[in-house]
Amino acid sequence: MLTVSDRVSRGEAEDASGAALEELLRGDGYDVERRVVPDEREEIAAALRTLAGSVALVLTTGGTGLAPRDVTPEATRDVLDRDAPGIAEALRADSRAKTPHGLLSRGVAGVVGRTLVVNLPGSPGGCRDGFAVLRPALEHALRLLADEATVHRQT
Repeated sequence: MLTVSDRVSRGEAEDASGAALEELLRGDGYDVERRVVPDEREEIAAALRTLAGSVALVLTTGGTGLAPRDVTPEATRDVLDRDAPGIAEALRADSRAKTPHGLLSRGVAGVVGRTLVVNLPGSPGGCRDGFAVLRPALEHALRLLADEATVHRQT
């Protein structure tokens, strides 16, 4: 898990969105490794590469809006091997249904090696909502990336 925030990285603000994501992930039985970086494209990309070398899932929080320093999507694209546009589309659709600010989200999702990377908003509520959207498909996605046998349930 990667929090992208200038203020949190300087110790000037609490990492509320990171804490919310950690609680959700641990509640679903995942081990969590948390990192914090400032809104610097190269630092974000380097952290994503490092995390992707040792974990199956990287959720980012922060830096997905329109502010000049919001560069998480660009840094994520710098490291992605393959896009997973359906995830980002679903997150935006859910967000738009809840707030007009959902239109401003630029988060992306994709794969680095065998690691799923998903950009989530920088608010605790946005992280909770985004995780709720991702949760039903998450286990299946991680099994596919691990090249494990999966069971397809017809709906």
